[in-house]
Amino acid sequence: MSFSKSGNSLFFGTAPIPKPADTTLVDFEVAKLDIWNYKDDYLQPQQLKNLQTDLKRSYLAVIKPEETNAKTVQLGNKAIPEILTAENKDARYVLGLTDTGARVSAQWEGSTRQQAILIDTRSGNHRFINASLGRYYISPQGNYVLWFDLKDQAWYCYTIATGQKINLSKATGTKMGDELNDVPGYASAYGMAGWLAGDKAVFIYDRYDIWRFDPATGDAFNFTKGIGRKNKLIMRYDQTDPEQKFIPLKEPMWLLTQNEETRQWGYFRKFPETNNLPEKAVMASMSYDNLLKAKNAETYIYTKASYKQSPDLYFSSDLKKEIKLSSINPQQSEYNWGTAELVRWTTPKGYQSQGILYKPEDFDPAKKYPMIVYFYEKLSDGLYNYIAPAPTPSRLPISFFVSNGYLVFAPDISYQTGHPGASAVEFVNSGVEALRKNTWVDAAHIGLQGQSWGGYQVAYLITQTNMYAAAWAGAPVANMTSAYGGIRWESGLNRQFQYEKSQSRIGATLWEKPELYIENSPLFQLPKVKTPVMIMSNDADGAVPWYQGIEMFTALRRLGKPVWLLQYNGEAHNLVLRQNRKDITIREQQFFDHFLKGAPMPVWMDKGVPAVDKGKDWGLELEK
Repeated sequence: MSFSKSGNSLFFGTAPIPKPADTTLVDFEVAKLDIWNYKDDYLQPQQLKNLQTDLKRSYLAVIKPEETNAKTVQLGNKAIPEILTAENKDARYVLGLTDTGARVSAQWEGSTRQQAILIDTRSGNHRFINASLGRYYISPQGNYVLWFDLKDQAWYCYTIATGQKINLSKATGTKMGDELNDVPGYASAYGMAGWLAGDKAVFIYDRYDIWRFDPATGDAFNFTKGIGRKNKLIMRYDQTDPEQKFIPLKEPMWLLTQNEETRQWGYFRKFPETNNLPEKAVMASMSYDNLLKAKNAETYIYTKASYKQSPDLYFSSDLKKEIKLSSINPQQSEYNWGTAELVRWTTPKGYQSQGILYKPEDFDPAKKYPMIVYFYEKLSDGLYNYIAPAPTPSRLPISFFVSNGYLVFAPDISYQTGHPGASAVEFVNSGVEALRKNTWVDAAHIGLQGQSWGGYQVAYLITQTNMYAAAWAGAPVANMTSAYGGIRWESGLNRQFQYEKSQSRIGATLWEKPELYIENSPLFQLPKVKTPVMIMSNDADGAVPWYQGIEMFTALRRLGKPVWLLQYNGEAHNLVLRQNRKDITIREQQFFDHFLKGAPMPVWMDKGVPAVDKGKDWGLELEK
């Protein structure tokens, strides 16, 4: 239960009395089964996954004790399960959201069309205001409803008092959806910074800048004066007070900023009601985080880091003159660490791309170094991230390998709908080819490592080229035709939307364009593979079906190719147990050391570990 800020309204949840179990039947006479029906809103696996939540679900109601003849008003119900209230909960109307009757299409769409309904907290009366694909917000004072329509790619504002709907984006002349969207689904919005007190203005992001809108009139102006787009600076409001409910008028807005070209981070600042250009406080080859303001002074603490420097705590009044307060990682000086630099190249089709190249701290250009290529979508914005050495859940432990004398290359990938495999070839291979021209890259000893979507691309890449000496594919999809109709068991969702609308980027059903599913499935091209490959595929994976790794392993085994499969019992998509993370880190080093450095092969790779020795012998010793 919760009161509104004034104390005049009490909100609480109600729920129907659950259906009692029939206790007259003995257990051995009760059938145990799940019944799937094509009319169900949600598939049975999703219903079962959410069963306990649904059994405990309640629906919002309100009572206003100060009113004459006060009565309980039921706001939510099974048909309108989600209710959004204004920040202070004193507004007369709440916002009900429902996708009832439109949920089946989420199987292939990935999202549903939401109806937005205003509900009167006094009478319970409903007022329909909109239906669209998008996320809805109610303003802090409850005067407006805001949403981004994915289909229209525009922000809209609805005035509750008048019923007026305004297209806010129209006044900007700027694209407000993701300009770099490369999946078949609709581009998502960049998001919202917040509201001024009293619902006087709302601040919304485009790719670079921040726009200020008057929600009553739709009037808009570029709050950051266009310097973001002009200079390719991505500017985002960083709330320095975690208890703050509105953007304060009398205090500066600190804008966390990244240079899209150099990937440097820093801060600009500007007061909400001024018309001045944002003032630069700092830009550096570092990353910044956790900026917090003192309660009663214009002073701040924050962390600052880079690949070479672990996050330490700093104190400052302007982020220019600062005092370092911590030194949490002095032991790093005892180890061969590394450096990170941005590299650029042009792909065969003329696309400009970039990635990160990590080098050992004692890098000598007169020597040759083995290189591991690790990727997942785009990683270059993490150029100045600190990567602590730790047992890996599945990804490549970059700091560990760099410290041990490897180059690590993390290329960005952009995608063409229908051809995700070929897109990986276009960007990854061309980036590797560009780096291979350097005499310090050992071109004969380059490896691949990827997990999940990256694991799929590793599996695809080795069917298209023999330039890699070893490949490690974690939780890969090998056969899109069999994966398409599967279940993501951690959520109970069907996988169709993934191929038609999101990351897998086919953009069509299996029966509309079966040739694309076959073209992008490594399984059908495995006879061409000459690269030794390691697969991790765990039997409790809730994202990628376990059998995908088995399909790949058994096919390569049937073809006489060098292949291994690690199956961590009871483990998920990414390893959780620390002992398993330590184990895979050791095996990953042994695998790449053997194929890229010529180290002896470990027993588990050479002779295997029979099931009769499971739990007694791990095969980690090296062959002599």
